[in-house]
Amino acid sequence: MLKRMSRQWPGVGVSLLLIAAMLGGALTGQLAPQAAAWLEVKVDATLLCLVVLLLFGVPGRRGGAGRSAAQAGFLVLAVVLNFAVVPWLGYAIAWLVLPGQPLLMLGLTIYFLAPCTDWFLGFTRLAGGNVALGTALIPFNMALQLLLYPVYLPLFAGQAAALDVSMPWVTLWQWFLLPLMLAVLLRQGLRWRLSEGRFQQVLDGADRLVPWMLAVLVWEIFSANIAVIVTQAENFAFLLLGAMLFFASTYLLGEWASRRCALRYPEHVLLTMTLAARNAPLMLAVTMAVLPGQPLVYAAIVAGMLLEFPHLALLRHLLLRKEAQCCAIAGPVSRATIPD
Repeated sequence: MLKRMSRQWPGVGVSLLLIAAMLGGALTGQLAPQAAAWLEVKVDATLLCLVVLLLFGVPGRRGGAGRSAAQAGFLVLAVVLNFAVVPWLGYAIAWLVLPGQPLLMLGLTIYFLAPCTDWFLGFTRLAGGNVALGTALIPFNMALQLLLYPVYLPLFAGQAAALDVSMPWVTLWQWFLLPLMLAVLLRQGLRWRLSEGRFQQVLDGADRLVPWMLAVLVWEIFSANIAVIVTQAENFAFLLLGAMLFFASTYLLGEWASRRCALRYPEHVLLTMTLAARNAPLMLAVTMAVLPGQPLVYAAIVAGMLLEFPHLALLRHLLLRKEAQCCAIAGPVSRATIPD
């Protein structure tokens, strides 16, 4: 039964893992304060490991798209929606559901801020989307979200945190560029020493390790800050409501843009998935470095992640069913990717 559920609703296990980490951290903070204090000391090391893991696999992906005008047009469309429309849409939703709670509102906005650079491809593949074009989208997503983070953060933070505007650039250097150098050196060294098949196994293993490392970080956050987080427990439902509204809004945005631009099914799937999937692990890590001592902001980012994987699984189901209905009415349609 569990295997069948995993096939039908992939990624749900990550949400369950995060819920377990939240509960485990809360119990640790309440029942074993000495252990919670020890875990708090390990947060920086866990952050570093998580960032290196996240960066280790991204540049090593194979594949890509050609240089046709159609491909370039799709990349421009996805980038504009992800970085010029979705952040402000997310901010409006956070403001709507959490008025008077600036720290939670900021955390939820940060969760909405950055598109995923990795596991959205898995759901794109499962739904029959254009994975090659999605691979070409990753470098744009990664570069722009880190370049725009110091720009958007002061705009969205307001009075929620005392923020030195120059601080994110220094922090991004320490917590992104240096780990990126380490990840690149490690990846190139392993690629040089290992066969292609063995190297791909290492990449896959790093991907599988990311949710567990993320769960360790969530455990540490909740164990060290459960007293503060509990004071805002009544707002947890509003965080989930905000995430649901965001996912519904991005789905409608993707449907509108796909019809407007006459996207074929594989590109329609890719656009839908990239608008829905968020790069929460990296945003959590960077935010913890840029805004130290803000557990409510971190908790809001974690709360957003709880619904993401069930939502992506639901999107896969909806897209496949919709395509099957179209095929039944209009006959077989091509699922080929955009020609080079």
